[in-house]
Amino acid sequence: MQKEFERAGLPTALVTTLFNLAEGVGASRIVKANAIPYPLGDPSKSYEGEKALRKSMLKEALKALETEVDKPTVFEG
Repeated sequence: MQKEFERAGLPTALVTTLFNLAEGVGASRIVKANAIPYPLGDPSKSYEGEKALRKSMLKEALKALETEVDKPTVFEG
């Protein structure tokens, strides 16, 4: 579905822990997630630490959306 949105001119960013697989299938903007059991968080962190981690990933995804790419590109937060 991501490729169809991109073909229609809508930029997308895929947040995933399986970034190698995402590259292999041709996802355009790939944002590395935290870890397989908790891709968008880390329950071992404090509330503030968790908030900072999520904010960092969101900022990286927004940066990815603003970046023109012509091949699969991995963004790291």
